Amino acid sequence: MHIAICGGTFDPFHRGHLEPVLHTRGEMRWDRVLYVPAWKQPFKSDRESASGYHRFAMAVLATRDYDDIYVDDIELQRGGISYSVDTLVELHERYRGASFDWIIGEDNVAQLPRWREPERLFAMARIVVLTRGESARQTADSRIVFADTPIVPVSSTEIRQCVRDGKPIDAFVDPLVARYIQHNGLYKEGTA
Repeated sequence: MHIAICGGTFDPFHRGHLEPVLHTRGEMRWDRVLYVPAWKQPFKSDRESASGYHRFAMAVLATRDYDDIYVDDIELQRGGISYSVDTLVELHERYRGASFDWIIGEDNVAQLPRWREPERLFAMARIVVLTRGESARQTADSRIVFADTPIVPVSSTEIRQCVRDGKPIDAFVDPLVARYIQHNGLYKEGTA
């Protein structure tokens, strides 16, 4: 089995988290995609986020129509700072014999050397960088592949600001996610 993992805060889960992965999954021949909401990301630990429960629920709502896409609470269950290498160790135990790709955005490539135990991570998964402008290509380092994806001009920060400003977010998120955010009063001033 070939499994792709997409980790992140997903605060909230939006079109930019899903559409590039949908575009790439056939070319990369993934049998399954796991979205893994972080308990706390190492590089975003200074910002308050919605609870893990809310972020997990929004990801489930946004991916509900895809039989090969799952949301896994492995990092939420573990708690603490979410390190990709720890998650991969657990997933290798769970899916014995599977091969793994770890999906990152182009903006995260420069951060890779700062990740915990990057060499160990590279030994357990290939890194797939979602980028724009070229089809899937291997680099000199076979552990990193760049895959072209469509531009989805949206960010979680922008969505949270729209909610605070009372502006619609329907163009950025799944309708059920928008409804969930409204129903639970997420991202209003003074709430997480």
